[in-house]
Amino acid sequence: MSAPEPFDAVDVIRIKRDKGQVPEDALRWMVDAYTREYVADSQMAAFAMAVLLNGMTRDEIRVMTDAMIASGERMSFAGLGKPTVDKHSTGGVGDKITLPLAPLVASFGVAVPQLSGRGLGHTGGTLDKLESIPGWRAALSNDEITAQLRGVGAVICAAGTGLAPADKRLYALRDVTGTVEAIPLIASSIMSKKIAEGTGALVLDVKFGGGAFMRDVDMARELARTMVALGTDSGVATTALLTDMNTPLGLTIGNANEVRESVEVLAGGGPADIVELTVALAREMLTLAGQPDADVEKALQNGQAMDAWREMIRAQDGDPDAALPAPRETHTVLAPASGVLTRLDALPFGIAAWRLGAGRARAQDPVIHSAGIDLHARPGDEVQAGQPLFTLLADDDTRFGRALDALEGAWEIGADAPASTPLVLERITA
Repeated sequence: MSAPEPFDAVDVIRIKRDKGQVPEDALRWMVDAYTREYVADSQMAAFAMAVLLNGMTRDEIRVMTDAMIASGERMSFAGLGKPTVDKHSTGGVGDKITLPLAPLVASFGVAVPQLSGRGLGHTGGTLDKLESIPGWRAALSNDEITAQLRGVGAVICAAGTGLAPADKRLYALRDVTGTVEAIPLIASSIMSKKIAEGTGALVLDVKFGGGAFMRDVDMARELARTMVALGTDSGVATTALLTDMNTPLGLTIGNANEVRESVEVLAGGGPADIVELTVALAREMLTLAGQPDADVEKALQNGQAMDAWREMIRAQDGDPDAALPAPRETHTVLAPASGVLTRLDALPFGIAAWRLGAGRARAQDPVIHSAGIDLHARPGDEVQAGQPLFTLLADDDTRFGRALDALEGAWEIGADAPASTPLVLERITA
């Protein structure tokens, strides 16, 4: 006969329902018992809703995160002999920053263990983008990850199933119970995986605006502060940048085309906003790794970062010189009038790229690597009537209709340039 459980899920739910603070041992038990499937989905759903409505204290979020880490394995890179620093973005449209950033930072002798995910819905996945490169593989063993960090310095790969398995169950539950927006649960979900990953320092790119997970800037700021506090409390040096995601990042949305643009940045070119954000995040990461004076712009210009990129791709069986997949069909939208492009809304463009095949509706869906959108102008640019504004890329021209439907009203040409807004709004530290 098994020993009786020390707590009851209903009691834990009631405490949070009544705006109380759940005792540490009860909260740890709740996470563990849910992982063991003793606590039912219906009970954890009720608890998640109570958290959404009533919040959690900083201490509760710390305990919840720690319990989720304790549900699985914890990696360690202590034996590498060099500092480790990671970056996490809350996701957006055209956000390919990880691709140039990881090799750029690694080129300064810092280890960058970038355990990444796949895209779902309108936000693209880093692994999907890299799988556009012939031969490149996302699945690495822990030994392969460690060896690559010791040699190349940068690794971008799939996170193992052993990291924070409690989060995997809770993440799926939140998706179907209307509790995705609960900041304590978002923060503990992201940070449990990042802390379990074993990095010594972490920089967070927390996005706000129309194409971001958090549209409201104040909610994005609260999420950033919560995650920075969590990292700090767990002994991981953590800072965050609050960045604008109202307009797509760069001039490409998709997979293969985003790889192409990332390589342009590593070659010393690329769109100004991609370069700006890559440089800002690299400076944050290198400062936490003990190199506040590193000349990151020079490393993009002199081939140092490109060398690290090529080495990183080859180490995972990819061919950095291979041709990237090209679309079978294209459809270019022309400017109907002359003027200034005043608006280009991130979310509709993300949805359109998804409808073209660049993303997936379900986790098991395939991704079409050549699908997506190439932008030919950005807000503030002058355009002439008949000039190309953007080109839709697909393998099947029947996809263009629904993609164009998504873009109805998503852009505007006017007489005056829009007011410029900073890409990086603020920096958040402990």
